[in-house]
Amino acid sequence: MKSLAELQAIKERMQSKVVLREGTADKRVVVGMATCGIAAGARPVLNAFVEQVNAQGLTANITVTQTGCIGICQYEPVVEVFEAGKEKVTYVKMTAEKVARVIEEHLKGGKPVVEYTLSNNKI
Repeated sequence: MKSLAELQAIKERMQSKVVLREGTADKRVVVGMATCGIAAGARPVLNAFVEQVNAQGLTANITVTQTGCIGICQYEPVVEVFEAGKEKVTYVKMTAEKVARVIEEHLKGGKPVVEYTLSNNKI
């Protein structure tokens, strides 16, 4: 059994991750975390977004959250990016390794990584 001090320390370490998932920033990253997404590897994708957004100090501009089934299970893990005034971008077959590029080029640079998207003809 953990002491009250140990539990408080765990709470403080995890608080930044919880705040990211509950925020209301201009850009919102939504990771499909239904059974199909989790089975396809969505959990490491969600964790990578949360950790990298936090590490790069982007929490004021980007909210990372999760949802249930997005409805295109054959393309899991699926990530949707919503920005005010712009069309939603749907990334498919995401991996934790692809997250850094999406953050750099799309979320920070404003240009979606087309080769990872649902609209890409290669998929």
